[in-house]
Amino acid sequence: WKDLRALICRFKDKELNPQPLLRSLSTPFLVQQEPSIKIEPTVGGQLLRKLFQIIFFVQLFLVSILVIVLTIRGLIYAGSTDRFHPKKWYPPLLVSTASAGIVSFIWQSITFHCPSKAIKAVFWFTPLLTCAVGVLHILIGSPLSLAAGTIAILSGVIQSLYACWVNSRFDYASKILTVSTSAPPYNTTTFVIVSIITCLVYSSFSVTGIGGATATGTSLDIAFIVVILLSFLWSMQVIKNMLYVTISRIRYMNFACGVDINTRAAFHDTVKHLVGSVCIGSAIVPVIGTIRGSARAINLVAGDNDEFLFSCADCYSGFASTLITYGNRWGFVHVGVYNKGFIQASADTWEMFKRVELISLIDSDLTGVFCFLSGVAVGSICGIVGGTWELIIHKGYATEVSIYAFLIGYFMCRIALAWQQASVSAYYVSYAENPQSLRFDATIPVRIEQLHRFQV
Repeated sequence: WKDLRALICRFKDKELNPQPLLRSLSTPFLVQQEPSIKIEPTVGGQLLRKLFQIIFFVQLFLVSILVIVLTIRGLIYAGSTDRFHPKKWYPPLLVSTASAGIVSFIWQSITFHCPSKAIKAVFWFTPLLTCAVGVLHILIGSPLSLAAGTIAILSGVIQSLYACWVNSRFDYASKILTVSTSAPPYNTTTFVIVSIITCLVYSSFSVTGIGGATATGTSLDIAFIVVILLSFLWSMQVIKNMLYVTISRIRYMNFACGVDINTRAAFHDTVKHLVGSVCIGSAIVPVIGTIRGSARAINLVAGDNDEFLFSCADCYSGFASTLITYGNRWGFVHVGVYNKGFIQASADTWEMFKRVELISLIDSDLTGVFCFLSGVAVGSICGIVGGTWELIIHKGYATEVSIYAFLIGYFMCRIALAWQQASVSAYYVSYAENPQSLRFDATIPVRIEQLHRFQV
């Protein structure tokens, strides 16, 4: 791979015509780089990828059958009883789903053209929208909605405090987002639109199944709803990370060697070779990310005042730091570029960050938080739309419709922003591999120097 990349870099200098090799890079796939850390045997890694790929498609097939059966049963049941009203349950949720697609597309466009304003807006308005969802749930008044409303309001307050704490990092987040997305891959807009439409169809399909289970509302139906939601969460993560791997590969090749790969060909390679790794990462990253985020929050709360509490927080933080080595979103870059297994790619990427002392910079970067809060903001808008509509026409459905609309809006926005987050990750990974490259400006070195001054 090193010799191959050297040739590509020579092509950038116009020593040779790059097009024939670029076509060969897309099909067949790139030669895998020799990993720097041995985590698992090649055969074991291949089996694990294939296993997760099979599990994902099997569960998707079975849940699809379940959704169809529940939808048909729910419509039949609704015709013979007044317990469930499809005309009052489906329209608010489907309109919220459509709103999620429209708002998500508009927001990713705003983020691309005005990153500085977008970052400031999302950090200051997301807490207000989250609190608005909380107030809506309190107005609904059911025990579940009161619990959800309380959590939402507390979350909004925490988001406000966090925005005040990190406001000094806004400028760097804006710069890194601008630099990494300055030259989006060809057909990016089409790629985003197709992804959003796919998610709209899939979300609407899932909603019909949930509605069918809601029609009867037995204990078994509640279990069916949980199964559909878990499948929905994993599937949306997989869709997002398929985009993530595809775009990060394209941007990495541009940052590292100054060459472009066709977007369709890169996506074809992802679908053909990397679905198993993406499924593994989609299951692991949210869990590890939640653990690491909670560990950092506990450390802030614990401080060093109470020796026992500090000791427990330090132990938990060490556990989270170990986990992040084997499951982090930056590993998706090496998955796409080198066709590595996800665990191996995560370990290699994290080790590289340690070697060039980028961990503190990665931890202080706000682009990941920005994407998360953007998802919360869009989810809150959708939850308010669906919940308010139901509060007016059928209060009994308001809580669940608002929650479902929130989840759909959140994931729709994360998928729309996936190409920008992937571009940032590709920028960091390619910089870590060759910090002296003339293709990088002073954005990262200046920020590292600022962090060092702050620590001193």
